[in-house]
Amino acid sequence: MYWWFLVAAIVFEILGTMAIKQTTLTNSYYWGSLVIAFYIISFTFLGFAVKKIDIGTAYAIWAGFGTASIAILSWLIFKEHMTLQKITAIVLIITGSVILKLQPT
Repeated sequence: MYWWFLVAAIVFEILGTMAIKQTTLTNSYYWGSLVIAFYIISFTFLGFAVKKIDIGTAYAIWAGFGTASIAILSWLIFKEHMTLQKITAIVLIITGSVILKLQPT
C-alpha cells in the first residue's frame, strides 16, 4: 500500500514539473496554480509513503524516477535534446533506484 503512495507521489511530482514548463510557455496563472496543487499532492503522498518506507529510499526513488521521467517526457513532448550522456544518466538513475528498492529491510 505504501509503495502505491510513493507511485502517486512520483506521478504528481512529474505533473507538477511538466506544469512548470507549461507556465513558462504560456505565462498563465492556470498552470501556475496547477504547479502548486500538484506539488502539495505529491508531498502529501510522499508523507504517507514514508510512514513505512525508509525516508532515504523513498526520497531517492521519488527524486530519481521523477528526474528520469521528466528528462524522457521533455524529449518526447517539448522536443528537447536527448544525448548519449542523458541516456546514460537516466539508466544509472533507474538502476540506483531499483537497487535501493531491492535492499533487504
